[in-house]
Amino acid sequence: MENHVALTACIAEAQPLRYTPAGLPALDLKLEHGSRQQEAGTEREVKVVVKAVAFGALAERLSRQAIGSLWTFQGFLATPRHGKGLVFHIQDIQQNSFSRG
Repeated sequence: MENHVALTACIAEAQPLRYTPAGLPALDLKLEHGSRQQEAGTEREVKVVVKAVAFGALAERLSRQAIGSLWTFQGFLATPRHGKGLVFHIQDIQQNSFSRG
């Protein structure tokens, strides 16, 4: 089975860099995406805010990025241990050339 997500989004919010009990850097973020998508033969406007987390060197790198900067994120979805909903676990990022205005 596959669990792979690719999402182009802006960093809407980033918590301060934290460390796991094992000493691994971790960063909790909120990502914002807006686009127009085709569905059932019609175009619709899509807006979503996604909870995300990054670990290790990637967390350190993302902690230095500007709020509002646009990236393509790749990773997987998981349910948090002590919660409901989904969290996007970021495994790779690529900066886009445009930021939201």
